[in-house]
Amino acid sequence: MKQFPRITFNPEVMGGKACLRGMRVTASMVVGMVAVGHATEKILARYPYLEAEDIRQALAYAAWRLTEVEESLDQLTAYEDSH
Repeated sequence: MKQFPRITFNPEVMGGKACLRGMRVTASMVVGMVAVGHATEKILARYPYLEAEDIRQALAYAAWRLTEVEESLDQLTAYEDSH
């Protein structure tokens, strides 16, 4: 993805889920750690092969995906209401 160059997809890595730079670290795992209150520094200490930009892009990717889902649901609701 041009917008998220650190987010990769490979069916042979974590079942094709959104991963960081081809590693077995999913974007959702990183987002989950941030959501429960882990600071970037703590995540980087626990996973020294990650970089701060990986965390930023995982969060940005999650926000983008959420927007895509909301728009799709809004479009579906509008379609259903019109029929």
